[in-house]
Amino acid sequence: MPTLDDILEQIGEFDFFQKQALFFLCLLSVTFTPIYVGIFFLGFTPEHHCRSPGMAELSQRCGWSLEEQLNHTVPEWGGHEASFSSRCRRYEVDWNTTDISCTDPLGSLVANRSTIPLGPCRDGWVYDSPGTSLVTEFNLVCEDSWKLDLFQSCVNAGFFIGSMSIGYVADRFGRKLCLLVTVFLNSASGVLMAFAPSYTWTVIFRLIQGLVSKGGWLTGYVLIAEFVGSNYRRAACIIYQAAFSLGLIILTALAYALPHWRWLQLTVTLPNFFFLLYYWCLPESPRWLIAQKQNEKAMEVIKHIAKGNKKKLPLSFQNLNSEDEDGEKPKPSFLDLVRTPQIRKHTFILMYSWFTSSVLYQGLIMHMGIAAGNMYLDFLYSALVEFPAAIILMLTLDRIGRRYPWAAANVMAGGACLVTALVPDTLYWLKMTAACLGRMGITMCYEIICLVNPELYPTFLRNLGVLVCSSMCDLGGIITPFLVYRLAELWHELPLVIFAVIGLIDGGLVLLLPEMKGKTLPETIEDAENLHR
Repeated sequence: MPTLDDILEQIGEFDFFQKQALFFLCLLSVTFTPIYVGIFFLGFTPEHHCRSPGMAELSQRCGWSLEEQLNHTVPEWGGHEASFSSRCRRYEVDWNTTDISCTDPLGSLVANRSTIPLGPCRDGWVYDSPGTSLVTEFNLVCEDSWKLDLFQSCVNAGFFIGSMSIGYVADRFGRKLCLLVTVFLNSASGVLMAFAPSYTWTVIFRLIQGLVSKGGWLTGYVLIAEFVGSNYRRAACIIYQAAFSLGLIILTALAYALPHWRWLQLTVTLPNFFFLLYYWCLPESPRWLIAQKQNEKAMEVIKHIAKGNKKKLPLSFQNLNSEDEDGEKPKPSFLDLVRTPQIRKHTFILMYSWFTSSVLYQGLIMHMGIAAGNMYLDFLYSALVEFPAAIILMLTLDRIGRRYPWAAANVMAGGACLVTALVPDTLYWLKMTAACLGRMGITMCYEIICLVNPELYPTFLRNLGVLVCSSMCDLGGIITPFLVYRLAELWHELPLVIFAVIGLIDGGLVLLLPEMKGKTLPETIEDAENLHR
């Protein structure tokens, strides 16, 4: 019986149909970016201080500039770094008093400034920002700053839960149905979030987006991997991920043009409704149909691919062997991920690799953001460094294979983190160069694991395997803020040392996985167990 890869060699492994499908799915990949990293702009926290009644009138009467007003009336203002008191406390004085001096307002109220009591910001805050964000609209600062962390944690929790449930749905009921359902739920919840009347509803709708968006993105990833032949799988998957990087640049431009978070959220969500048209544009995965013993439907899809590629299916490939078509269809099970020795080893290594990629990828961004300058330029630079990573993989993965570039990328990321931690601040150019190399290395790791993960599981288990293993990525996303911000309080570079250790361990573990260069995707448990041979 010819395999699907044998058939694709006859009707086109990466011709017009596959290129068209890749283009459609890359659009889906672009729109996942605002959900994954959109908090950078949606939750931007500008400089702020307490709003005090009578302050504006006093400033206008005295003719103060903004800086003079802040120096005179905000506690501890004017230091090198904004303090908790300057942002979250105000002087408990009556600024409406008529005999306040314009040159020394506090001195005219009390004899000793140190005795002036400080109180909370009962009348809200004044934000130094021309736009709005979740922080400025819902006042997620000071005692309520944890609510912004909760907002992002809910997204990652949604990713984690969705990875389990949607992976099962895609393997049980098909890639196409899963893709369309997640697209609809993601689109609807995204629009509702843009009109959410309160912080609570905003978190609920963002949680729903987290539950479905990552599962939909990874389902699209599996779908394109199953459409193309083995010789082009690597290129198609890297292009799919490069579309995510392109989304970073597009998001930067949109955030710069739309500084108000509700308009930004609506703008990045509405294009998702377009993907419902994929019901007519994309067929079901022929590999999944074959795995489900639906050979007649699989042959219809194969003929559709051949027609799209303007090729004719040879007579010897017109019929698939259907002797087992009435047999029991394999159903995905979580136990299948650990039942057999080789798949069990693959599962645990891949879970750790996903965790490593997430912690280093997000952690490096957060660590560099501790001393951020222009947020738009910082975000843009971090996006541009991902494109050389994709080019390097395009040039190496088919020549060298998966394992050695993957191990080298982990070592480069871990080593760069260690160098960044140990280099003194006086050598700023060397520190920044090492940080960029670390970001490039972990980006390569991310792209390789997305390619290798689907290759190591049989067809009926593939989507579940990808989503369960990648759920460790979401667990890493939940704990990374604590690793960065809490450990940095002990020693600013300590998170980088932790990242280095995690990355170097992963560099050794990935060498224990089988090399998949030029191999066909496994169709059964037995095929997956024999990949090392």
